Order: sequence, then C-alpha cells, then structure tokens
Amino acid sequence: MNRIVNAISSRLSLRKPQKESLEILAEVIEHFGLNKQNDPQSLQKKLADVNANFPSVTDFEREFPSLCFALATGVGKTRLMGAFIAYLHMAKGIRNFFVLAPNLTIYEKLIQDFTPNTAKYVFKGLSEFANKQPNIITGDDYWQHALFLDDPTAVNINIFNISKINNEVKGGKSPRIKRLSEYLGQSYYDYLKSLPDLVLLMDESHRYRATAGVKAINELNPILGLELTATPQVESGSKTIPFKNVIYSYPLYKAMEDGYVKEPAVATRENFNPEKLNQDQLERLKLEDGVRVHEETKLELELYARENNKKLVKPFILVVAQDTKHAEDLMNMIESDDFFEGRYKGKVITVHSNQRGEEKDETIKELLALEDPHSQVEIVIHVNMLKEGWDVTNLYTIIPLRAANSKTLVEQSIGRGLRLPYGKRTGVPAVDRLTIIAHDKFQEIIDEANNPTSIIRRGVVIGRDVAQTEKKMVVVESKVEATLIEQLVGENKPVTPEQEKKFELERSIAETVLKTIANKQTLYSSKQLKDPSVQQQIIHEVNELYTSSQLSLFEEEPQKIVENMVAKAVELIPDLTIEIPRVILQPTGDISWGYHDFDLDCSVIPKLQPVAENILIEHLRTHQRELLQIKKDVQETEEHLENYIVFHLMDYPNISYDDHAELLYKLSGQLIAYLHSYLKEEDVKNVVVYNAKRLAQLIYAQMRDHYYQDETNYEAIVRVGFDTLKSSTITVDIDEEVRDFRQPVMNKSSIRGMCFGGFTKCLYRTQKFESDAERKFAVICESDPSVLKWLKPTQNHIKIYYNQTKAYIPDFIVETNEKMYICEIKATNKIEDDKEVKAKAKAAITWCQHASNHARENNGKEWIYLLIPHDDVDSNKTIKGLEAVYRKNNGF
Repeated sequence: MNRIVNAISSRLSLRKPQKESLEILAEVIEHFGLNKQNDPQSLQKKLADVNANFPSVTDFEREFPSLCFALATGVGKTRLMGAFIAYLHMAKGIRNFFVLAPNLTIYEKLIQDFTPNTAKYVFKGLSEFANKQPNIITGDDYWQHALFLDDPTAVNINIFNISKINNEVKGGKSPRIKRLSEYLGQSYYDYLKSLPDLVLLMDESHRYRATAGVKAINELNPILGLELTATPQVESGSKTIPFKNVIYSYPLYKAMEDGYVKEPAVATRENFNPEKLNQDQLERLKLEDGVRVHEETKLELELYARENNKKLVKPFILVVAQDTKHAEDLMNMIESDDFFEGRYKGKVITVHSNQRGEEKDETIKELLALEDPHSQVEIVIHVNMLKEGWDVTNLYTIIPLRAANSKTLVEQSIGRGLRLPYGKRTGVPAVDRLTIIAHDKFQEIIDEANNPTSIIRRGVVIGRDVAQTEKKMVVVESKVEATLIEQLVGENKPVTPEQEKKFELERSIAETVLKTIANKQTLYSSKQLKDPSVQQQIIHEVNELYTSSQLSLFEEEPQKIVENMVAKAVELIPDLTIEIPRVILQPTGDISWGYHDFDLDCSVIPKLQPVAENILIEHLRTHQRELLQIKKDVQETEEHLENYIVFHLMDYPNISYDDHAELLYKLSGQLIAYLHSYLKEEDVKNVVVYNAKRLAQLIYAQMRDHYYQDETNYEAIVRVGFDTLKSSTITVDIDEEVRDFRQPVMNKSSIRGMCFGGFTKCLYRTQKFESDAERKFAVICESDPSVLKWLKPTQNHIKIYYNQTKAYIPDFIVETNEKMYICEIKATNKIEDDKEVKAKAKAAITWCQHASNHARENNGKEWIYLLIPHDDVDSNKTIKGLEAVYRKNNGF
C-alpha cells in the first residue's frame, strides 16, 4: 500500500504535511479495515485500535469512525481530499464519496476543483482518473445522475452544501435529498445510505459539527468520516472545546516554518500605552498605522514585480468592524478629506449581512475582483462575513476593531490573508508578511495562542520596522546620467530670472544629448562615438529639436553649445559605462533526460544475510513505519518483493516513477534473483524487507552511471551596438540615510531591504545586495586596483536564457584593466549539486564566448565567468586571484 501512497504523493506533488496525512490514513485503515459495522461494540474496538497508535484520538465524536486532519489554512486541504479519495479508490476499491461544504462559496469552489480540465483539478496527473473520469454529483443535480449510478466501475463524488441542507431541515422538515426518486424507487438519501462503501469527507468541519443538517447526513452511516479544518475546536459561549478525534495536526507555526504561507506579524507602536487614548482616538491611530503598513507593502510589491518581471500584486487592507453602523462610520472617516488627504476616496467597500439585492451583488463582484491589479479597492471593511473559501492572495494588512474574544475568529481572520501570491516565499519581508494591527483584546488571544509556540512569529513596531513617515519609490540615477549632466551644465547656480531660463535650457539640451546617444543602437562600441561623422549626426539630431530663438539665449554661437556638449559627452561616456554587448542567447530544442537501459552488475553487491525476525519487526515499526507498519500479529506484506525496493528508489528526486517504472522493476527483479542464488526462499524476503533502503542505494549507484541528458544547444545572435546604463528603482524611507557599504551588517538576514552607497568605482550611486557575501564582494571591487568599474546588473542590462523560458541575471559585472567578468556569488553547497546553478553557469559561459568573439572583432576585452562560493569572499581577495580558482569553462 505504501507504493500507492508514494505514487499518489509523487504524481499530485503533495507537500510534506499532505503526504504525512495520507500515510496516516493508509495506516489507520489497515488496522481496523473499512465496513459498516458501527454498532457500539465494533465502534469501540475501532477506536481502541486507532488510539493505541494515535493517542490524540480519544473519541470519534460520531456514530461512525471519523478522523480529523487539522491543517493550517493555505497548506492545501482540497488537494489532500483528492489524495484521500484517490488512495481509497486505488488501494481499497471504494467508489462512493460524499463531500460536505460549509457554505455556498466553498461548495462552488469544490465543484470546480473536482471538475476535470480546470486550473486546480485535484486529480491532475493520476492516470487512473484520466482514463475514466469520476462522476461529480452535486446538491443541485443529483436526481439527473440516477440513470448512471449502476456503472460498477465508476467513481461517484457527491458534493453538497450543508448550509442549504440546514435551511431545508428547519422546523423539523426532511431535506430534499430524502424525497422519493422515481428512477431509484427510493430517495437519493436512502440510496446513499444503502451503499456499502460510502466515505464522508467534511471540509471546514468546525463550522457545522452540531447542526441539524449534519445530524441528518450522519444517519447515512458511512464506513469512514474524514474531517479537514484549520481550527479543530468549537466555541461554546466563552469556552473553546477542542476536537477529540484529531489524528494529525499541522498548525500554523509549522506552515510558517516550512514556508507554505505568509509570516503573520503583530504591529504595535514602540513604548505605546493605549490607556492614554480614548476608543475613537485608538481606532483612528490603528487605521492610520494600518495604512502606513499598507503603503509600504504596496511599494515593495511593485518593486519586487518590476525587478523580477513578475505579475503585479496590488495589496488591500481588511478592517474588522463591530457592527454595520460601525462599518459605515469607519468608511465615512476613511474617505474624508482629513484622512491621508482624502487619498482613499472611492477605494473602500463594506461587507455585511444587511446588504441585499444589487448592493450585495455589486459588493460580491468587487470582492471577486480584488486580486485584479486594476481594482480600485484598497480597503475592505467587514462585519464577520468573510468566511472560509474566500481565497485571495493579496490581503496583507488586517485591522481588527471589534471585540475579538474568540480564538476561532482570530485564526480564521488571519487565515484569510495567509496565502502567498507567488506560491512560495520570495525572501522579501514585506512581500512574505501578513501584518495585523494589534489592540488589547486581539493581543490577549494572540498571547493565548503563543503557548508553547506562537502563531505570530515576530512583531512589527510602527516607527522602527515600519516607518511612521511615508516611503516612496525613487529613481537611482546611473553615474553616466548624473555625472554627465553635472559636467555638461556646470556648477554655476542661476541668480537672475534670465540665468534661470538659460540654465533650464542648458540642462534640457544636455539631457537630449544623452538620450540621442543612448538611441544610437547601430554603434558596436562607445569608442565609435569619437568618430566625427557620428558626432555630426548627433549634433544634427539635437539641433532639430530646438529653435533658433531658444538657442539665441546663449552669447556664443548657438551651434557651438550643442557641439561642445556632444564633444564632452563622447569623451566622458567610455569611462562611465560598461559596454555590455547585446548577445541574444536562446536554447533550442527540448531537453530530454533519463536512464539508458542496462543490466544490474550483481558481482559488486555484497551477500547480505537475514536477521532475526524480532529485529525485523522492531526496525519496521520504529524506523520504516511507512513501509509495513506491522505488529507481530499482522502478517500483511507487499505482494511483490520488488515493491519494497522500488518504493525507496522513487524517493530520489531525479527518478520519475512514470518514466522509469519498467527499468526500476527490472533492476529490482535482477537483484532479488541474485538474492535467490544464495539464500533460501524465506530468507530472501527477510533480507529484502530489512535492507530495502540499502538495496535501493546499491541500484541507484549503478543507475547514475547510465544517466543521460541531451545537451542543450544555444543559438547566439550578437547584435552590433552597446547598451548605455539605465536608471533603476528602489524604495527608501524619507528619513533614512544610505548605508556605507564597507560597514559590516549586524542583522544579515535583513540585508535585502537595505540600500548601500559610498562607492567610487560602481556605475550607480547606490546598490542593493541579496546577501552579505555580495556586499563583501563590492568591497573587493572597490579595493582591487585593477578594477576600473562594476555594477549589479538588472534585466535592463543583461539577460541570459538558460532554458526555454527562464532568464538568468548574474550578480555582478566587473571591468578590469584587461578583462570583463560576469561574477556569481553562490552558496557553497549549491555549486556542485544544484542543477539550476549548473544550467545557468553553462549558459553564462556560452554567453561569454560569444561576447568575447564580438569583442575581439572590435578591439574589446575578453569576457570571463566566475562562480564564487559565498564563504570565500574576503576583503583580501582580488578579482585576478578569484579568477585563478573559480574561472569556469565548458568543462564545468
């Protein structure tokens, strides 16, 4: 059965907590089986079997076996439901499933996710469901499927909305599902109840544990219930009652540690005493602080999208109001002229239960469009209406202003903003963080959750971590722009209005000269700017943009003004730019990889001997639980001994089970035949089970010798011309100074959010670094006498494609007296083993070869690629010394 678990986990790309949950389900049903014997005595025995291995399960809390898997929001509960169904069908032949949703939103989302060919189809990759797609039967069309229920091979997945059933059973009425079906001769409810293999799956089960509707559904007497929720407890007055059937828990703090969700953080003010403010003043301060956090986050998201060529994510704020009147008052205040100068007029919507008709429809439409970067909404005020299933990835700030006395309310409010917009952490704190603006009641609940591990990992202090003053995105000029303007225009400040007018015109002409030169795309080198014919063409193009009357402001001959500026510019530019040829390097063809067929060389495999049976069982229970999970009285084993070895071979990341299954079973079979050559039949099984992982390692060691990967061919086009350096954008705090790049950084994990300056050889006034090793490499560049200039390139400077779609932007470009260098600083442990690092290096080496050929033809410098370990970047190094050790060529 573990082979099936592993295959499903691999094909569905299950995350670690999802796979662990699936493994637990497989173990449990092996212990007590699946049947409808749910009388008190049988149920008690099943509970005892589960409790013996999972002590957290002390009560099924239903009249059938029901187990709760508590996974934090954002980890993937819907995908796990799909994995559960796949396993129960593939391993146990179960065909009938009943999925309960807590509300209309999740109901519709589940229908979509279980429908083939949709974006998040839960069975994508499973051939068993591709050849024969499951029947999706919903609470709106179940009577239409009655004709197709006799198919003995079909998998039937019923999806129902419990809130609709709750409404139907009000006043003691029977739900519609219990009405007679003419085709079935009974109600659909009775049909389901008669099925011998019905499994009940309950999404967000904390929402409807004790409702009348779910009690009616419980009478279906399923063989197994599977509950999924992020909050495994119910609220009873002021009490929180935890579930007694939680078999697996993956709480929020674990999801944060493993990087599956945003990092929640509480924001407050340094040395802040809320008792000094009345309620209205406190609310306004919280709103203002929330907007400050929001505006900084918005800038960081825009910057990240620009610098990484990603989709733009526009964040919004969620304000939790006390009631509808409170929500309206908050909206009026936020949209007033004295709240951030009226910047949020028309950017606020309210959501509450009193909305009806067109107003409600319009609000829902705006909510669904919140992830669209063109949406004007930046603040959503709600009165406890945004429930589970409201899946957005761009909620970044929560301001709770209601009396939050429910732990469930808090965790669900946080849950609305945990999903990551790019699917994974970016390393940029503001992009990876959900910020909650704290108040006293809210903090009390956070403190309760802080024992022993916090669901809020760290705090944010307004005024320290998030500036009280606004941040803004600024343009960082390259030295070629800033220096040339200064030198072309001069330092004489205007005094009179006439001088002011002359100064502005002179600056305008200087900027035009630079733009005209930058547009000279046909030049192969900046040195060609010194050609008199090229200069005359530039002068002509600039003169055409200014009238004679404009140029008459200057006392000297008007044409001399432009001529002098062009002459100065072409003299200065070669020293203020790095000539990066426009090399278009694109991989051609598809990359294929795999293992050539071969026969196992058993002569190098040691003759392993059997071990005592009691040791075998002890080992499997404690270290190999996912393999057999057996006790002394359990005799079930894998039908084929090859399965034990293949199971471990599938764990290797560069072995695809779908592509290599035939070879894996062939090699495993040859190994087992070798064991048969010197062992008795019963001893072969002992050796295989006990040594399965070791045997897999022996096979994999030989497979590596037969690995192949088709070489990627690159088509290179070196276009004539050079790129002038363009400005870049960064975010800075209005009051914060640029850091000295030579000054060591104490908090190295925060270096990505810092800006450094003080350079003399860098072609930009300021730079950002991804790591402290990069900062130290900048120190080497500035200290090495052979270095003329350097910069950290952006995609505007250079892009090297290392597969069909991915572009590589190296860390540094350095020019010395003799050579040009592309330098990459990489974690030491990734240089030898990381396939992506190698792919980038290969593409960069090829790029350098073509750039060097272009340089030789035009009297330029050779290009060299250096791949440098992060722990060997020391200030006593030189570029030439690093080249001697870390220069890479095609043999890399």
